[in-house]
Amino acid sequence: MKSLYRVVISLLLILFAIFYPMLISIYVFLPLLIGVAGYFFMLGLEKNRFSYVAISLIYFINLEANLTLPFFLTMITSLLVYMIFFHHLNYFRKCKLCKAIISVILINHIYLGILLSYDFIFQTNSIFLDNILLYSLVIDILMVVIL
Repeated sequence: MKSLYRVVISLLLILFAIFYPMLISIYVFLPLLIGVAGYFFMLGLEKNRFSYVAISLIYFINLEANLTLPFFLTMITSLLVYMIFFHHLNYFRKCKLCKAIISVILINHIYLGILLSYDFIFQTNSIFLDNILLYSLVIDILMVVIL
């Protein structure tokens, strides 16, 4: 019974990673969930869980392709946060939720900073700064709290 449950959950996560970025490109009010996917990516790296890493990478690639964002920027941002900050967050051993929330906030802010730098350097306009990004950050934090 547990193996069937795992297969169903894995299938639903893969379908989510494939189809949700397509919905984001149609309905702009949906949150990007970059922080949640980045946190699962970092958890997969830390716990050697290939499924977390694979699903996160599928989501990242789909998101960047559907929204015409710079390719591999979300993965690079998650790796930077993992290498620089994630191991220093082990001071929150008793508060795993604090570690998750801080990780999501770092991923979102560093991604936004790198994306704005990319736009400035190449004179493009990848993203508009408005309330949708703040909404996306709040939803990212709520999703990590729920999960």
